[in-house]
Amino acid sequence: MDGTAAPADAILSVDGVIAAIGAHEDVVARVEGAVETIDLDGAAVLPGLIDAHIHTGAFAREIDALDLRGASSLDEALARVQRYAATREPGALIIGGRWDSNAWDVPVQPDRHSLDRVSPDRPIALPSIDGHTVWANTLALQVAGVSAATPDPIGGEIVRDERGEPTGILRESARYPFKDLMYSPLAGDLLAQLRTAQRHLLSIGLTGIHDLDGEDVRAAYLEMHERGELDLRVHKSIPLEHLDQAIAEGRYTGQGDAWFTTGPVKIFSDGALGSHTSHMSEDFVGQHGNHGMEVVPYADLVQLVGRAAAAGIAVATHAIGDQANHLVLNAYEEHLAVSRSRGLRHRIEHAQHIRRDDVARFAALGVLPSLQPTHCTSDIAIAEALLGDRPLANYAWRSLADAGARVVFGSDAPIEDPNPFHGIHAAVTRRNKHGRPPGGWEPEERVSVAEAIEAFTVGGSFAAGTEHTVGRLAVGQACDFIVVDRDPFTAAAEELRDISVSTTVVGGRVRHQR
Repeated sequence: MDGTAAPADAILSVDGVIAAIGAHEDVVARVEGAVETIDLDGAAVLPGLIDAHIHTGAFAREIDALDLRGASSLDEALARVQRYAATREPGALIIGGRWDSNAWDVPVQPDRHSLDRVSPDRPIALPSIDGHTVWANTLALQVAGVSAATPDPIGGEIVRDERGEPTGILRESARYPFKDLMYSPLAGDLLAQLRTAQRHLLSIGLTGIHDLDGEDVRAAYLEMHERGELDLRVHKSIPLEHLDQAIAEGRYTGQGDAWFTTGPVKIFSDGALGSHTSHMSEDFVGQHGNHGMEVVPYADLVQLVGRAAAAGIAVATHAIGDQANHLVLNAYEEHLAVSRSRGLRHRIEHAQHIRRDDVARFAALGVLPSLQPTHCTSDIAIAEALLGDRPLANYAWRSLADAGARVVFGSDAPIEDPNPFHGIHAAVTRRNKHGRPPGGWEPEERVSVAEAIEAFTVGGSFAAGTEHTVGRLAVGQACDFIVVDRDPFTAAAEELRDISVSTTVVGGRVRHQR
């Protein structure tokens, strides 16, 4: 991935850094003294992959949690809840879920009463598949302190019945009390959960992550680092609610060492397509008056970007709808001078639906589009249903790259599977795991295998400001690489999703081996 056409067939690593790479006889000639030789029998080797948008705390907590993905109806979802609840002690918190009512045979909006019928004695708080809506039972509402008297927060909605009582559906910022509950000690031992998650992430070829969860995850990773247990490189974002504290502590983006660095502050500008809360410039098809939700008002967004940039902290703003993306670009432009003077690389997380005349602004403003390719292939049906044929650039990695933007890829796990080869397949084919639609959805936005891998390697290291030391197999770069069961450059496109990893090396040490 260094721009040369021919692959190398040997790597020499000294103290975790690549000292030589190229033809075997040339690399061997560089060896001085004793050396450990590992023969990979001609297997394909790639740079270690970086997931530039992942919620590892949520992913770790949900490994053994309730899973409602793939449920085809409300009844099936409730049956799964009942079976899972029966395995937990009374009073135990039940989280997980990832339900998708848009995909149910009858796409009804669930409520607390249905959950109460299957498990009234355990608090249940279940995020939707996109993470922007929570479905809670009555006990969870009580634990979180949400009642008929609770006002809707700015940028959120407590859905209510005709009597004004909460139905158990909470959207956007209204779900925050439940996020606190799901991230509390009631959800288990986070350190142990992250160790398990780390093993899984290494097994699928990830050597670096950009984590977008909370301060508890930051503390856990720092403890793992202190104990010598951190086996992948972590770029850790700052939650918006901790921005002032981070500034007071003197944190800045890029601060840290080779294993743990401070990332950008994360801001939400809108909701999500699946929750019908992404901020659009026009109403959703068939939903008069609903064009989504502005989670952080524009004036506040501008002020937050300025405050962060002045402190040397980059900004990563969640924006899905075209209006949200437009406003975030405007906010970044208002602070362009200070951002450039501090060398900050602001990002837009998701950048899913963009006005055509905003595509070129990403490169012009130096804004990084941080995209998750499997969101595209998961969202095809709902994107078509809610957006119709309006002239937008949708999941437009090809258009953004052609306009000069540095495209960055991730997974958004646990909303999607963190396997980066699923993302590479989606980016190259624009088809889902079933191979649909034939030819790919909006196929003009497809990218090559090389471009997809680039976005999962140097894309992530560039976003973290570590591209000079991480992301390529080149002399002077960290010796982070993976060994895979087939060469993605020669494999058929439909095989990309099923590529598996046999060995993962980070810093010149084998961290995973199958």
